[in-house]
Amino acid sequence: MDRFATALLAIAIAAAGFLIGGGLQQFRMADRSVTIKGLAEQSVKSDFAVWTLSFRRGGKAFGAVQSELTDDRERVVAFLREQGFGDDELEIHPVQVQDLFAREYAQANLPLRYNGQGRVSVKSPRVDAVAAAANRLDPLIAAGVPLTGEGEGQGVPQYQLRGVNALKPALLAAATRNAREQAEKFAADAGAGLGMLKSANQGVIRVLDDDGGEFETGRSIGKRLRVVSTFVFMLD
Repeated sequence: MDRFATALLAIAIAAAGFLIGGGLQQFRMADRSVTIKGLAEQSVKSDFAVWTLSFRRGGKAFGAVQSELTDDRERVVAFLREQGFGDDELEIHPVQVQDLFAREYAQANLPLRYNGQGRVSVKSPRVDAVAAAANRLDPLIAAGVPLTGEGEGQGVPQYQLRGVNALKPALLAAATRNAREQAEKFAADAGAGLGMLKSANQGVIRVLDDDGGEFETGRSIGKRLRVVSTFVFMLD
């Protein structure tokens, strides 16, 4: 009985070691199949940028705040046109002025009654031009435009990859090759032949920043595409 238990333990240990490593997920003796994870990654460049310049003013007179915001907006638009952006790339938002005294639970001792904001957005496929302009804001600041980090884009260009569908076939093909290479190695090590593909799940393609993080912030022009596909191969 002891020898039988020892033999079972030895088989279990050997099987556990057999399943470790690479993309091997599962090995089934019943139908002689093996499940493999195929990984593929690709570095690409963003193809679209959204950049919103927000500015805010406060004051005691409604008209004065509105006028200041209008002047700020004109300065921002002039700056962006100087950077080479056309009207088709600019989105000019109306200024907004709020009466703080008119709000519910408003405090009577507020130093400024009116608070206003304005926004101008750049939406363009010319990502390099947007990145360059974002580093040339000194003239606007010197002109007294009170830029803030509020609004869409948080004052920083947001870089997107809108053409990801065109990149999918090559990426999925690379994941398939990776999985097959692992399956062939496993079959050879097991003394078997690699049979037909039984099933496949292409997985979800993730778009990540190229800074090595696991989440996309949109602040990086460089992107990293990553996909993990699952394949089940028969063994001969």
